[in-house]
Amino acid sequence: MELEELVEKFRMKDAKAFEKLYSMYADNICGVIFNIVKNTDIAQEICQDVFVKAWNNSESYNISKGRFFTWMLNIARNAAIDEVRSKSHKNSKQNLSSDFFVNILEDKNDLNAQVDTIGIKSLLTNLKEKCVQIIDLLYFKGYTQKEAAEELEIPIGTVKTRNRSCIAQIRGNIAI
Repeated sequence: MELEELVEKFRMKDAKAFEKLYSMYADNICGVIFNIVKNTDIAQEICQDVFVKAWNNSESYNISKGRFFTWMLNIARNAAIDEVRSKSHKNSKQNLSSDFFVNILEDKNDLNAQVDTIGIKSLLTNLKEKCVQIIDLLYFKGYTQKEAAEELEIPIGTVKTRNRSCIAQIRGNIAI
């Protein structure tokens, strides 16, 4: 079956055409989505949503404006970008589940005992508590500077200044 005929049957809501196009394009579409969202499960879910959306809006595809794959790719790209910009996605990135990061800065005395954190203790020596807070929020918990400012109830300019000075202190500790 030729692609044009397959696409036309898809537009007429032919389930066999849907299955064939899905098998042809799903891996590529999921790959593009994954490159944007960086999560396999979310990419798979968005990919399925993209095919359902294309199925429901198949009449809006216009062959004179471009190839079917390009049309699908644009739907996928837009859906992935929408996901990345969504609050739920940002919150999931903010709340990292990795055991490596849990309380990594809270127990500064035992950092060299853990293989994953060897050397961090020496970097954190002589840091003020405000630096530890900023580093923890920005680098270990994934907050943006704006979110850190809201969390600490300080101006964003103060967060930026503290971040710069704290990083400079850490760099100084590396040189020691």
